Amino acid sequence: MSDRLRNNVIAGFIVLAFWIVSFSAMAADPIVTNSTSNSTVTTSTDTKSTIRTNPPSAISPSINASNSDLCMVGVSGAVQTQILGISTGQAYSDENCMRLKNAKVLYDMGMKVAAVALMCQTRSVYDAMKFAGTPCPINNPVTGEGLIGQEATAEWRLNPKKVPPKPPASNMNRGVFLEKLVGGIMGVLLLAILVI
Repeated sequence: MSDRLRNNVIAGFIVLAFWIVSFSAMAADPIVTNSTSNSTVTTSTDTKSTIRTNPPSAISPSINASNSDLCMVGVSGAVQTQILGISTGQAYSDENCMRLKNAKVLYDMGMKVAAVALMCQTRSVYDAMKFAGTPCPINNPVTGEGLIGQEATAEWRLNPKKVPPKPPASNMNRGVFLEKLVGGIMGVLLLAILVI
């Protein structure tokens, strides 16, 4: 064998041996180190909370007027400032609703003329009955009995003061509305400034 070949074989064995040793070292168990440490931490904290204002607490009262047999409307409201809170509520009766319910009950009991007479207490119904050629019933001031038809027409002409009054105009003048709106806003602002 030549020297060159022998050197190559020896170098190959050395490389193979090195590779086997390094592979077996990698496959060996890892090194485990156990250590124990004790530590004590002491923390002291001082906290101070200052509440400068109370939370708002004015709550509108609940007005239950949802029963279909009641002719009531519930209205409520509340105002809260940093110092003062006010809440209020009230139920109001609806006259037109009560008139309609009463007229329906009278009609259902067979008292048709009485139902019409009750409805005729409203000017719009009175005008509608007059335009239809069927005047509202009216009582005779002498006998106190009710009159219908042509007799009622003649009695209405003799006593125009018994005609139901026209309702006041609900549409406000725009200038009056704006004046009241500005006055209300100024009043709320003045109250807020006084309370603060």
